[in-house]
Amino acid sequence: MSENIQQHNQEEMEEQDLSELLQIRRDKLANLQSQGKDPFEITTCDRDTLNQDIANNFEEFENKDVCIAGRIMSWRDMGKATFIDVHDRTGRMQVYIRINDVGEDVYKGMSNWDIGDIISVKGFVFRTRRGEISIHAKEITLLSKSLLPLPDKFHGLKDIDLRYRQRYVDLIVNPDVKNNFIKRSTIIKTIRKVLDNKGYIEVETPILNTIPGGAAARPFITHHNTLDLDMYLRIAPELYLKRLIVGGMEKVYEIGRLFRNEGMDVKHNPEFTTIELYEAYTDYNGMMDITEELIYESAMAVCGTDKITYQGEEISLALPFKRMTMIDAVKEYTGVDFSEFIGDTVKAQDIAKQLNLEVKPSHTWGDILNIAFEEKVEENIVQPTFIYDYPVEVSPLTKRKKGQPELVERFELFVTRRELANAYSELNDPIDQRKRFERQVELREAGDEEANMIDEDFLTSLEYGMAPTGGMGMGIDRLVMLLTDSSSIRDVIIFPTMKPLGD
Repeated sequence: MSENIQQHNQEEMEEQDLSELLQIRRDKLANLQSQGKDPFEITTCDRDTLNQDIANNFEEFENKDVCIAGRIMSWRDMGKATFIDVHDRTGRMQVYIRINDVGEDVYKGMSNWDIGDIISVKGFVFRTRRGEISIHAKEITLLSKSLLPLPDKFHGLKDIDLRYRQRYVDLIVNPDVKNNFIKRSTIIKTIRKVLDNKGYIEVETPILNTIPGGAAARPFITHHNTLDLDMYLRIAPELYLKRLIVGGMEKVYEIGRLFRNEGMDVKHNPEFTTIELYEAYTDYNGMMDITEELIYESAMAVCGTDKITYQGEEISLALPFKRMTMIDAVKEYTGVDFSEFIGDTVKAQDIAKQLNLEVKPSHTWGDILNIAFEEKVEENIVQPTFIYDYPVEVSPLTKRKKGQPELVERFELFVTRRELANAYSELNDPIDQRKRFERQVELREAGDEEANMIDEDFLTSLEYGMAPTGGMGMGIDRLVMLLTDSSSIRDVIIFPTMKPLGD
């Protein structure tokens, strides 16, 4: 009881202290405005140099005049001189400010400045006696007043949710967070570069769809007022991209947001980013090759090596990645060889009982093979591994494997116990595709909200003829998690979905 009272009293004191700090900062702003020095009236500054450029090329900048700008992150008074650290998007720079150089009025006016304020500094580059690269200020200007104290200077970021809700504060006080998002940008640029160099064309397909297709997922529903029509935020761009293959574009890709009305955890966010690509005249083997290349090149671009550490585990992204059929993977970890009774649902149901798998009476041989993999194998795959040749029941858009109609030419890439990419030899038989859509409709009518609907226009496009095609989709967020050693998807989505606070 006494601990609760102490905590309550501490929180009250912190609230009072914060209230006083807020008022002090507003009083400082009012003082500046009364002197005709309102920082919010300034529209620009003459910044010509970034902090990292100076640090990396000191010999070129030494004794030269520069103008930098950024946020004050530390402050050390030395009587008639002050040292401050100014951070821009590239990093930190120490600034030496002396009353004789900037003038007494300006120096005294700094009493109205605070940590968190944004300033510009004009001066020359030098190295201090201690050897630190710095700028000797000749002119300083307040560009923006920070009316809220930074959390690490007051009570700290106690609630990790605050980092996601107020990403702007997270970026200010945690430089590593900013670096992760810079790496994310580099990864996306690298993927584009690889694909563009291979002759792929980047396209954009609709986000508002009349039919949610291309994946098994529960969609978000919205309403178009003019058309008086319910529409769906896309769960996948697949069916539109394959229309472009029909149209003869041959190599296409799209990097963009998808929306799925599903659960949230460290691996899932309702909106997320993927890369989907399709190439005519290749198959899922060709997609394995290009998937490896995209991941390898991204790793080299942001990590400088194909040997990385993820959450304490050493991961090798050296090429080629391991490849196993789903049947072989299940056999390795359970001892059961599903190839010995392909298509025998009765036998598969018996095996499910032996393996303590939760299955439904409606589940067939292929469903049970997939469940056995998900429950007994997936958690064991740490190093990059392509699992291929999936059962047809769980792959409604995939071409059947020649000579084994119960299987399809599909792979998923697993790394660190989670799926990273999914690819097919695309189904281009419109008759078979219609039958599989009809099966999906049956599942939907039986209560499966994630089952596909029939897309008649897509079927029409297939009837015009689609070349043999390989297609692949990969989660950008999960790739960034892997290459930045991030444990949660919220760490790599700059503004993750959050439940609103209060009313």
